[in-house]
Amino acid sequence: MTATEQDSRDAGAEILRLIDIMAQLRDPKTGCPWDIEQDFATIAPYTIEEAHEVADAIERKAWGELPGELGDLLLQVVFHAQMADEAGMFDFADCAAAISDKLIFRHPHVFGDESRDKSAEQQVKDWEAIKAVERAGKAERGTLDGVAMGLPALTRAIKLQNRAARVGFDWPNATEVLGKIAEETAELVEARDSLGPEAMEEEFGDLLFVMANLARHLNIDPELALRRANAKFTRRFEAIETALAAVGRRPEDSDLAEMDQLWDQAKAAEKAVG
Repeated sequence: MTATEQDSRDAGAEILRLIDIMAQLRDPKTGCPWDIEQDFATIAPYTIEEAHEVADAIERKAWGELPGELGDLLLQVVFHAQMADEAGMFDFADCAAAISDKLIFRHPHVFGDESRDKSAEQQVKDWEAIKAVERAGKAERGTLDGVAMGLPALTRAIKLQNRAARVGFDWPNATEVLGKIAEETAELVEARDSLGPEAMEEEFGDLLFVMANLARHLNIDPELALRRANAKFTRRFEAIETALAAVGRRPEDSDLAEMDQLWDQAKAAEKAVG
């Protein structure tokens, strides 16, 4: 596609085209059998997957891939809206209107008469006050109400902890959290040694939850940190495979000592470049 062709595209027309395509795919008589069979529950996992693929493209700085990944994510919204429209619940316009109304309501300093001259801290306080009004409108009474069950576990842990911290249920600093990590680690060792698999799983979950809390106190996004750790592991293990392949071998032909040495070489090479 040329730059001229891209510039001449109309976003509204393309949205309508996508909505029409989705309606045709879901047509009971002439549509795609697979698309017709789907419902909210079966599509939801794809929605989550596509969101992660967007995040992955951003993490890799794969800007050429990003429009396609965002398009895949947009398709998920259109798919859900089409199914809702068929059931007489709502349609895509309702989705767009809902987020537009929410953005305007949450930014009175942009769309209203409030001053934009605020500190970041004050803006956060105002944002939370606005969201509290929204939660009250949804009849959310408990402090933790409305934290989505379908979030990745680490992300949900952070959101739950942030909610609890608003009402004062929080450790005062990261040092206190580090002490709790030591305590939870000891309990995990005890469970491993004498309490059985169910207790071990519970204690492991407690340790992960406290680790998420430490990330919050250190202003670290645990999902992002773990994604980057995964990427680093992948790079270094692939370096091990590449080094072994250069001498006609595979990891299963090696041993831990040799692979540890190759790992350290890959680590040193990364640090030299970085």
